[in-house]
Amino acid sequence: MNEHSFKGDEIVAIKTDYNSIKVEIEGTTGWITLNRPENLNALQLEMMEELVETLKELNRDPDIYLVVLKGEGRGFCSGGDIKTMLSMEGEGQFQTFMEIISELSLVLYSMDKITVSAIHGAAAGLGFSIALATDFIVAEEGSKIAMNFIGIGLVPDGGGHFFLKERIGAQKAMQLIWKGEVMNGQEAYALGLIDKVVAENKGLEEARKLVAGFQRSPLKAMMETKSILRSNQVSELKAVLASEQESQWRMRQTEDHKEGIKAFVEKRKPNFKGQ
Repeated sequence: MNEHSFKGDEIVAIKTDYNSIKVEIEGTTGWITLNRPENLNALQLEMMEELVETLKELNRDPDIYLVVLKGEGRGFCSGGDIKTMLSMEGEGQFQTFMEIISELSLVLYSMDKITVSAIHGAAAGLGFSIALATDFIVAEEGSKIAMNFIGIGLVPDGGGHFFLKERIGAQKAMQLIWKGEVMNGQEAYALGLIDKVVAENKGLEEARKLVAGFQRSPLKAMMETKSILRSNQVSELKAVLASEQESQWRMRQTEDHKEGIKAFVEKRKPNFKGQ
């Protein structure tokens, strides 16, 4: 199934029939819903491929000016799918997985649209990296926001290092990554990690208010400013994504990572030894 937008006499088709996401077009806005609620919208290969495809389609559409990301069910996105990661065999599968992660973050960050993330419930690990790639983040007070790769002996991916540095500076980003603590909406807002915090169950309503406000604004001028500020940053993001991919593979070979995964599966606190 496709939805259509119009440019003069030309019809632009937007694919909407996906397995792991939902895509809805409302006027000049594309609404993308992460749609694996039974897994807290954990990101596996199919979902990321579908996200990349639809983001590219929306970016090519001249009549779409805004894109909103949200999550179905109890949360925004719990991060990368642990089951998928455990099932990967060898470096080849791992590198394929990491390459689509990098492409997703890069496409989202460099879109010629105004992008918004509406967070409720969990936005953790890679899920938080994806939210940080957007221009504006709204989160509900009770959200559980974390860059918590350290809990399984890994480093952030999806550009997490880059986005946190952009938001709060390198020193604070490093310390936040090291701690890996779970924050609520107010705590994340106080640190400058999100742009607005709202009451429980009001995130989507606030996202709609934002969209309405943007639609009454000079969007072309806004997007020009975004282009100016982002154009010189894309090369740095690419370099960070490459470093994250290399580092993530090395960290997967460590004893601490193996212990972190074992502890996660067994639902206990890991016993790290710095190995």
